[in-house]
Amino acid sequence: MSRHRSFGKSSGSATKRNVLKRFERLDVLKKLGRYDANEKKKITGLPKTPVS
Repeated sequence: MSRHRSFGKSSGSATKRNVLKRFERLDVLKKLGRYDANEKKKITGLPKTPVS
């Protein structure tokens, strides 16, 4: 039985994602100096990160 072509190749070559997860955004903001871990922040309302 063959697989449908929409499942992609089995090699699993990863592509660049457009959306960062929260911990990835925090890492980027910490590197840029725009996030202070001591300051209480809400879950929502994080500043935007530049696209790399």
